[in-house]
Amino acid sequence: MTSAGDNRFQDFFENEKYVALKNYLYNYLLRKRAVEQAMRNERKGVVLEVGSGLSPVLTSWGRTVYSDLSFSALATLRRLHGKGHYVVADGMHLPFKADVFSHVISSEVLEHLEDDRKALHEIADVITPGGGLVVTFPHRRFYFANDDRFVHHHRRYELSEMTSRLQEAGFHPVSIRKILGPLEKITMMLVTECLSIGQRTKDKQGKGKQLDGEIQSYRSGWLLRLYRWANRFYAGLAWIDARVMPCALSTVLLIKAVKRNNHRASS
Repeated sequence: MTSAGDNRFQDFFENEKYVALKNYLYNYLLRKRAVEQAMRNERKGVVLEVGSGLSPVLTSWGRTVYSDLSFSALATLRRLHGKGHYVVADGMHLPFKADVFSHVISSEVLEHLEDDRKALHEIADVITPGGGLVVTFPHRRFYFANDDRFVHHHRRYELSEMTSRLQEAGFHPVSIRKILGPLEKITMMLVTECLSIGQRTKDKQGKGKQLDGEIQSYRSGWLLRLYRWANRFYAGLAWIDARVMPCALSTVLLIKAVKRNNHRASS
C-alpha cells in the first residue's frame, strides 16, 4: 500500500519512466509468477488486489480491482495497464460491501500497515465464504535491517505469526510456498544502499535531470535489454536459492488461505 513520502523505494519509481525498470526486477518477477501460479486453478470470480501500487502481481485475470492508497500510482497504472478497475483505498478501511470478491491478493502489503490485524479482518469481510486469499510477506524477524527501514516496513513476520493472524481473521491456511531466500536479502541490502546514495546525489543536483535522461536511454536502448536479461538471469539464481534453502531461512513466503464459511463480516 503506497503513499507519497512513506516509501522511498516506491517514490523512486513514482515517475512512469521507472516503471519499465521496476516491472523487470527479479524479486517482482518471482512474486508475480508465484501469485499467478497460486491462482491458476481457482474459479474465475472478481479479484481484489490490495496495495497494487504501480506493479500489480495479478495481471492475467479477467476481472480485477486494483486498490492503493496512492492516487498517482493508480493513475500511472491505469495509463500503462488499462485493464481492470481502480479504487483509491486504505487497506485498513476497505470501501467495499461484504462478500463481493472471490479472491483477494495482498503481496508485500501488510508489513507496511500500522494495524495489519485490522487489514486482514477488512480483507476477510469482502471475500465470499469459501473464497481465497493469497498473501506474500517478508519472513523472519532477524532479517529486519536497513533495507526494511528504507521501504518503511513496520515489521517482518515469523511464519507462526502470520498463520495465527490469518486464523484470527477467519481464514484457514491451505498451503505455504517459499518465494525468496537469503540471496534476496543480501541483494536488496546492497540495492537499497545504492538507491540511498543515488537519492542523495539527486537531491544535490536538484531536479535530477541527468538521472532521468539516463533512465530514458535505458528504456529505449540496449541497456534496457541488458537490464531485463540480467534480472531474468538473477531471478533464476534467486529461485534456486529459495528452493534449496530451508523454509526457516526464506526471506519471502506465500500463503494461500480460504475464508471459513462460518466467518461473519464485522461491518
